[in-house]
Amino acid sequence: MSKQLKDLTVAEYNRRLAGVDDALLVNVIGLNSLNTYLLRKELRSKNLNLLVVKTSLAKRATEGTRLGTAFGDGDGSLAVVWGGEDFVSLAKEIVNLCKRPEFEKCQTRGGVMDGEKLTAEKVAEVSTWPNRTEQIGMLVGPILSPGANLLSQISAPGGLLMSQLKKKSEGEETAEG
Repeated sequence: MSKQLKDLTVAEYNRRLAGVDDALLVNVIGLNSLNTYLLRKELRSKNLNLLVVKTSLAKRATEGTRLGTAFGDGDGSLAVVWGGEDFVSLAKEIVNLCKRPEFEKCQTRGGVMDGEKLTAEKVAEVSTWPNRTEQIGMLVGPILSPGANLLSQISAPGGLLMSQLKKKSEGEETAEG
């Protein structure tokens, strides 16, 4: 590959990866064209991006950025996957996809989260963490629980009184009729 072509490729990687802080590295070598198409389609449907890069050129393109630590070592081609609601959701999605039989040759190689390089084992561990939505649910539940209990305590006597009044009024209607 000529120097001019390498420079163009590095510029394209710069453009495509601009603003990406957290990403996963996945080996997609060995997938046939149909499975590659299905993988890309599945990722697109979940608002995730996949870019296959030459590692040495990606290292040059991301030098000085938070993604730069991801390409510290390695050679050959890797796919960079980014996007989604949060990094934990991304990790869950990729780990689950790699377990499916049609994507068995797809392997997580690591990634970068908050500027820290992750190994494949660490990515698998991160995929077991609660994602943003689950964390919000874990926080909101205990916050709302006392209010819900108080509301039920306040409304219970009023509901009891209303049911007694309703029974009383229904009883009078049947006695008059």
